[in-house]
Amino acid sequence: MSSVVDIRPTIDPMPLSHALVGVDVISVIDQQGQQASVDSLEEYPGVRGVTVASDDCDQDWIFVAIPGLTQHGIRFASTAVDAGATVILTDEDGARQAADLASPVPIVVVAHPRREAARIAATLANRPARRLTTMAITGTNGKTTTSYLMRAALKTKFADPALCGTIETRIGDLRFLSSRTTAEAPVIQRFLALAAERNLGAAVVESSSHALSFHRIDGIVFDVVGFTNLQHDHLDYYGDMDTYFEAKKQLFTPAHARRGVVCVDDEWGQRLARESEIPVATVSALTDHQADWQVRDTHPDQRISRTVFTLIDPDGGRHRVAMPLLGQVNVQNTAVAIVSAVQLGYEVNEVITSVENAEQIPGRMQKINPEATDQPLVIVDYAHTPEALEWTLRSTRELTRGRLIIVFGTDGDRDASKREGLAQVAAQEADILWVTDENPRTEDPQEIRDYLMRGIANVRPDLHDVTEVKTSRRDATRMAIQAAQAGDTVILTGKGPEWYQEVMGVKHAYDDAAVAAEVLHYSFTDH
Repeated sequence: MSSVVDIRPTIDPMPLSHALVGVDVISVIDQQGQQASVDSLEEYPGVRGVTVASDDCDQDWIFVAIPGLTQHGIRFASTAVDAGATVILTDEDGARQAADLASPVPIVVVAHPRREAARIAATLANRPARRLTTMAITGTNGKTTTSYLMRAALKTKFADPALCGTIETRIGDLRFLSSRTTAEAPVIQRFLALAAERNLGAAVVESSSHALSFHRIDGIVFDVVGFTNLQHDHLDYYGDMDTYFEAKKQLFTPAHARRGVVCVDDEWGQRLARESEIPVATVSALTDHQADWQVRDTHPDQRISRTVFTLIDPDGGRHRVAMPLLGQVNVQNTAVAIVSAVQLGYEVNEVITSVENAEQIPGRMQKINPEATDQPLVIVDYAHTPEALEWTLRSTRELTRGRLIIVFGTDGDRDASKREGLAQVAAQEADILWVTDENPRTEDPQEIRDYLMRGIANVRPDLHDVTEVKTSRRDATRMAIQAAQAGDTVILTGKGPEWYQEVMGVKHAYDDAAVAAEVLHYSFTDH
């Protein structure tokens, strides 16, 4: 199976002193553990790459040891050296710990290893974003969907744009599942470099707030960036919404983008449009807020199983869009993707045609059995915040003749303040609730479910049509689907395309879509 270790663009060896241009070096420790001068780096042999992961290291690379939440990356320096690292770059704490490692390679000491890793990666890859047409998308909800739609929009001009995001990384025929929304800076630079080397012409990067806070996209100036929305999430890290917003806003600066597209359906989008440091086009998709581009007449078309809307351009031109995704929730994402491509100079109707032909997006309003008429419709969706879940359930209701049934949980070791609100939305919008686990991580699953049951009880004190499944998510999915009937819709939310369920630090193989398909096959098919 492919992974980041297969992203190996051709990079000519570069003298270490050149690779460190612009890096704020505090000191250098030679192979004997002695202080050396920065000038001594002039004679050091060439380097060909940089990484922050010891299992992604290669010959003549720089290994960047960064401090983590529980341990320092310097612990993996020996492994990186064995894999071919010829230089270690770390902070002063890492350098002190390295004294016990008897490192056979020089150590470059800096104040901010992660930030400097981004600078070095951009230098070694010769700033590949300059050789591509590039897009990036940020926002609490809709990033992944919009990134796929942006890729479809870019296919107006390019046959096979590269993609790096939550679900997968794609560079031509190289495809693999992603481990985080936005890869570390060295991986992003190699991703772009390989896309340029393969003449793909364009690339889309899904950018999380953490990517901006942790310098993962430093050194890249995107041609156009988009913003979908800002909702209650990640406050366990950022503390409050203002701090969270400021992290997102970094994408809309000259250091990261030339122009932008901002959805102004919420107060944060409106604020971003006012405060952006780059020129932006505004989009209003779900409200009547004044914007450059307006969405009107949104409605489901059962004949073609699509949601249709009219996109009104700044000159008053009206353009019909039959988007490839279900539900009003995705109107925002589709409109932002279309306008982003228009910002590149593409003709709007050509872009709409490209977007209407976009591929199915895994785990985003994904129909498991779209053609079935004699069994309940089953949908898998990633919605995991109260706002996203409300949008998703209301969109699903439009498609449902019978009962709307939800199977859901919520993540452990993540923002607990949203849990009861999430459950209240489920109780308000769905008919039947099956409460189960998502990714408990290191938390007690029962305590997480207790949060959800309290939220549900605020709406349904009698817990009517609510079942808590304590055994497994697989059991909850099976029970929910088998209890449903034709005309009902069963929606599995929270995990989307994830291939695992994380319990006590172990990622167990688990896929909502695969489990649902299996249950449907054995429950509604004659054998």
